Amino acid sequence: MKRIGIFGGTFDPIHTGHLIMAENVKEQVHLDTVLFVPTGTPPLKDNADVSPAKIRAEMVRLAISDNSNFGISEVEMNSPPEEKSYTVNTLLKLREEYSAEQVKFYLIIGMDQLIDLHKWKDPGKLFMLSEVVVINRPGYLIQQVENDYGRQCIYVPAPNIDISSTDIRFRIQEKRSIRYLVPRAVEEYILDNQLYK
Repeated sequence: MKRIGIFGGTFDPIHTGHLIMAENVKEQVHLDTVLFVPTGTPPLKDNADVSPAKIRAEMVRLAISDNSNFGISEVEMNSPPEEKSYTVNTLLKLREEYSAEQVKFYLIIGMDQLIDLHKWKDPGKLFMLSEVVVINRPGYLIQQVENDYGRQCIYVPAPNIDISSTDIRFRIQEKRSIRYLVPRAVEEYILDNQLYK
């Protein structure tokens, strides 16, 4: 049985914190692969503020290129633009994609997402399609989880690395360094393509 982690996100841009969290979960939950799934049309974000999916996917590719245990899925990006990227639909599509293989999915979310899980589409169905793995996030506590889903999750402690994509974009606008916040190849791609100016 192949154990595949599903790590979705806007990744605008992907940063070192994402990679450390993914590696940490892979090791602690004994995953064979972690699939990064760049969001197509995020249901809870203003789409006008999100970079085109192809740009975000390219940054993910650059970031994970040196780790053979990491992969990328374009399942959400390949959906029609008007179709919101609900996680439950993504898991159903991935289940179809891997139907020929014996796989078990592990959906990786942050504590902040667990707190809001009751707002997601068909949250209960997520647990039928995958194990749900929760990683701690700076500023969010298990005591803040008021829904019942918290009892069904696997909790994985992760280093509290307080890097955010929002802060990275802000630093670029202010002409400040983003070195070590993102992999070198991602930094070069951002600068070469004048992103987030």
